[in-house]
Amino acid sequence: MTTPTFICRPFDELTTPELYSLLQLRSEVFVVEQNCVYQDVDGYDQTAIHLLMYLDNELCAYSRLIPPGIKYESASIGRVVTQRGARGGGHGTALMESAKAHCNRLWPEAGLTISAQAYLENFYKSLGFKTDSEPYMEDGIPHIQMRLIY
Repeated sequence: MTTPTFICRPFDELTTPELYSLLQLRSEVFVVEQNCVYQDVDGYDQTAIHLLMYLDNELCAYSRLIPPGIKYESASIGRVVTQRGARGGGHGTALMESAKAHCNRLWPEAGLTISAQAYLENFYKSLGFKTDSEPYMEDGIPHIQMRLIY
């Protein structure tokens, strides 16, 4: 397996190609693949820290880290996405472990809250998250709120 390269930076430090690539990946998966029409550019990107994961110089996975007090009382990891061709190789786990480590470094007392697609509940449980809500609909897809306290 190729070793991934991570870039983690605030919105105003993203290059134009990085921003284009992450928006393209989010649209490719969340809008086209999941057939979900929703407002992806939602006003949180500007306050977020963006974590981009590259394999062989190609963006293969991404997540955004939102500081505490913006979306939830705790910090949050969202827009977790892996390119279709990169799935099944442990890249989602590597991305989330890196995201958790960055959140813990940036906001060590905050804990984490995520709004996870319900079918990924066991994946997030394997990363230490605990289910914190009943299923609810978000953009026409069943979700659950999950928390991690470090």
